[in-house]
Amino acid sequence: MSKKIYLFSISSHPKAISINSLDIKFLKPKIDFSKYDYLIITSKQASEALKQYDKNEYLDMPALCVSVQSALSYEDIGGKILDIGGGYGDNLVNKIKTFPKETKWLYLRAKEVASNFVSTCADEGYLIEETIVYESQCSKAIGHVRVEEDAVLIFTSPSSVTCFLKNHVLSSSNKIIVIGKTTASALPKGIDCIISAETSIESCINLSVHL
Repeated sequence: MSKKIYLFSISSHPKAISINSLDIKFLKPKIDFSKYDYLIITSKQASEALKQYDKNEYLDMPALCVSVQSALSYEDIGGKILDIGGGYGDNLVNKIKTFPKETKWLYLRAKEVASNFVSTCADEGYLIEETIVYESQCSKAIGHVRVEEDAVLIFTSPSSVTCFLKNHVLSSSNKIIVIGKTTASALPKGIDCIISAETSIESCINLSVHL
């Protein structure tokens, strides 16, 4: 009998029991897009937040995206892609360094972020302004879910781990799959996990069906 697969994410997948981990609140700060050369997008929520603005103000601005998924989210609203990172915020540093330091970047971000790539770049003289366009909090769904023993648990962000652990304890009978190293670092010490080779839910699901 195959193990049940629980996916803790704000996205869903037909092969898993999908548990929404976060409730998202979109913000709409005033932004003068004309001040910047490029956008930095590290989540699909940033693209969702952009829908609140006049498309004519930003769609001609190519975006540096952290992953294929975040790039697709910007393309879905009509945006152009400048480049795509390796799935982690820290990987964007090398991408940004290929551009002149005079380049003006706008990072559309969450209230809380896991990567410090902006400060790393700023220390070397690169111009990145940050604007918070959404914030999140743990969902009621993740607090109330009952996970079966011997199930596969997939976590897609550090916050999904944090929110799960507020109300639950990870069992030694569970198999843990995480979408990347940053998410793995949110797990308690001593908890074994499998890190997906690609930062995508599909890659995590492919791993889970073989456990």
